[in-house]
Amino acid sequence: MSEWKEYKLSEVAEITSSKRIFFADYVKSGVPFYRSKEIINKFNKQEIQTELFITEEKFEEIKEKFGVPVKDDILLTSVGTLGIPYLVTEKDYFYFKDGNLTWFRNIDKSKIDVSYFYIWLQSRIGKQKLDEISIGSTQAALTIAGLKSIEILLPELNEQKRIAIALNSIDAKINLLNSQNKTLEQISETLFRKWFAMEGESNKLVFLEEYVECINGVSYKSSELNLSKVGMVSLKSFNRDGGFSIEGFKEFTGRFKEKQVVVEGDLIVAHTDITQDADVIGNPALVIDNPNFEIMTISMDIVKVVPKVDWIGIEFLYFLMRTREFKNHCEGCANGSTVLHLNKQAIPTFEFLRPEREKVLEFTRQSKELQKKFFSNHKQLRNLILLRDTLLPKLMNGEATIEN
Repeated sequence: MSEWKEYKLSEVAEITSSKRIFFADYVKSGVPFYRSKEIINKFNKQEIQTELFITEEKFEEIKEKFGVPVKDDILLTSVGTLGIPYLVTEKDYFYFKDGNLTWFRNIDKSKIDVSYFYIWLQSRIGKQKLDEISIGSTQAALTIAGLKSIEILLPELNEQKRIAIALNSIDAKINLLNSQNKTLEQISETLFRKWFAMEGESNKLVFLEEYVECINGVSYKSSELNLSKVGMVSLKSFNRDGGFSIEGFKEFTGRFKEKQVVVEGDLIVAHTDITQDADVIGNPALVIDNPNFEIMTISMDIVKVVPKVDWIGIEFLYFLMRTREFKNHCEGCANGSTVLHLNKQAIPTFEFLRPEREKVLEFTRQSKELQKKFFSNHKQLRNLILLRDTLLPKLMNGEATIEN
């Protein structure tokens, strides 16, 4: 640790924000204008539905007078969801909202490696430092003054670069597996759309209740959420952009029925939604095994959907429920102001064209192989994430080193 040196963040980077953009400056198209929402999307490598723009003339004016984000700058969410960083790339072309985001620019590369700094901001040590200087009770915030005062302990530059290369290598493998899984789902989705039309003659329509049974989740009390080897799938297990997150489990010590138990590959649907845009309600997900638990069950906000016809597979139902038609139907069956609830008849009353048995069987066969690969990839992902999250704090505090 004798080679490590402590700096304030103000000594390794200029910490500032953007020039204020007023409502009158917004236009329908032009240069994308980002807030925390878009930066979080970029951090998570999700598609951005840009809602705000400024003119190219306004952007060029700001660029000439004050500068704009360039490669190797870092933006940090500073209101609401705090401390999500984004490392600007050469391809990026945007401006951003003052107050929402803090801008690290002119990073002193003789003191700190940019990739190392970006990783440090995501580390447990970095997050703890950010928590210590956050202000506000109703809405948490990070201030420029507070960020400037944070102290960072740095190894010598070559060691920083070795750490960054090692961790970025793990992240590259994680990104590759995530990309593969996205492609696997896209292949099955394309196949579903090719084989199963969603519109047709009304006399060929059937209700989903003919093919499935819906099992309600466990009604529980907060006093039953204690250390346990029973994991309860919650609404947080549903990613807003689709898919399942093993981070959404709650440890549960209450009672549940055998039929409320789920295993990897089971189909579940969100029956409640606390998002303002109905992002989650009606979303299907295939359960992914969480090795931290011996048994998995589902909360009262979720239903398990079980086929009751032997030739209807989980895979067919999952991609049927991923269609825009199913989502629209669920949104129409939801009620509530702050919290949305799905009508119990929502899933059973969904109408679609009666599927052909042979097509369903063949789709199930092909899709099952793709899903098998998906779950295999996820196990690798889990191990890589565990390796990264175990290694990262040790490298950041000097407990472990990267050899030349």
